[in-house]
Amino acid sequence: MKNLRWIQSLAAGPNDVLSAGFDTSKITVTTGSGLHDRTVAEHALGLLLNAARRFYEMRDYQLQGKWPGHLGGPQPDRPAGAFTTLRDARVLIWGFGNIAKTLTPHLLGLGAEVRGIARRRGVRDGIEVYGEDSLAELLPETDALVMILPGSDSTRHALNAERLKLLPKHAWVVNVGRGTSIDEDALVDALEKGEIGGAALDVFETEPLPEPSRLWKAPNVIVSPHAAGGRPQGSEGLIADNLRRLRAGQELKNII
Repeated sequence: MKNLRWIQSLAAGPNDVLSAGFDTSKITVTTGSGLHDRTVAEHALGLLLNAARRFYEMRDYQLQGKWPGHLGGPQPDRPAGAFTTLRDARVLIWGFGNIAKTLTPHLLGLGAEVRGIARRRGVRDGIEVYGEDSLAELLPETDALVMILPGSDSTRHALNAERLKLLPKHAWVVNVGRGTSIDEDALVDALEKGEIGGAALDVFETEPLPEPSRLWKAPNVIVSPHAAGGRPQGSEGLIADNLRRLRAGQELKNII
């Protein structure tokens, strides 16, 4: 492919293209950044609601033909030491980019308290975003940790055993970013020891998730098959716009 000048990926990150061996010094690579904001945000919200309302547990009882009376009827309102509702829940979003900005209004609408973690601190769309040096302070005050980190050497196993121990025992971890950002062995250890409440995961270190993975049978785990970003919105428009720019000699959108 000597005449190849440009590769348009529909993925939010360029990892697959970069690992394919293309010479990016000669070929322009553009990503699908922004195409997945709504779908991933929606999926993250669904995982949070599943965790809080325990739909996953209700489904287990349904398949057994049993009525889970303890999950229905009158329930305690926001019991201490439990994640049962987004109302007044302390949600920490780690990786506060466009997806987080799309998700946040829905969380606020349901009454959650939202804070962010990113490399650069500041206020984004009215939300206080802290630097990663504040994790030790914020994790113990978190009911649900939503991870939307990109895949890179710097984010590999960002959520490790040490940081997992900082979370409250009722806290849930939701990951719709990259599977490599969580140390899966440390996560399963924490789940089996009851050190955290549960995990709702759409991404994994190895995909498809291998049959021997401990995650399949770990307590309070929701496995989603990398489905969050499967419906990119506006891809045709992005491709057409970048093609027009290429022909006109203009800078393309979303260059890595």
